[in-house]
Amino acid sequence: MYIYNRSITITMDTMDVKGQVSVEYLLLTLVFLIIIGSVTVPLITQGINDSLDVSHSSDASAAINSIANAVGVVYSNGPGSVRTINVYFSNTGILSYNSANNTIQMPVSMYTGNSSKVIDANVPIAVTLNGANNFNVVNKTNYNATVTWPIGTNTINVAMAKT
Repeated sequence: MYIYNRSITITMDTMDVKGQVSVEYLLLTLVFLIIIGSVTVPLITQGINDSLDVSHSSDASAAINSIANAVGVVYSNGPGSVRTINVYFSNTGILSYNSANNTIQMPVSMYTGNSSKVIDANVPIAVTLNGANNFNVVNKTNYNATVTWPIGTNTINVAMAKT
């Protein structure tokens, strides 16, 4: 009987060693995953924020350049001409006319660095936006921009309406 108990003891010791090795591998894998996660998550977050900055900037640039091109077409057609275009803004901001530079512009907030970038486009003549020098743009909204040059005036009007 004593030999039987001894063999069981040896078998139990071997099983304990195998169990300890399994636990060590699990802990090592867990530590490895934590290290990989702590390194890759900030990199992925930075990459996503950078791509959102580029996306919002290019959307604002496309919309502002479309409006400026429509102003140019109306200006070249002369007083009394009208043009309506559809533009999309993916970011909230204030679209404004800068008389010093003769540009239509809008600051776009950036996810990286908590700063903003001013997107602008030149126009050939003074512009009013909905009867004022600025217009509040709502996030992720399409607008119909009706560009008119009333007869007898020296400014082109841009009327923005949600679609």
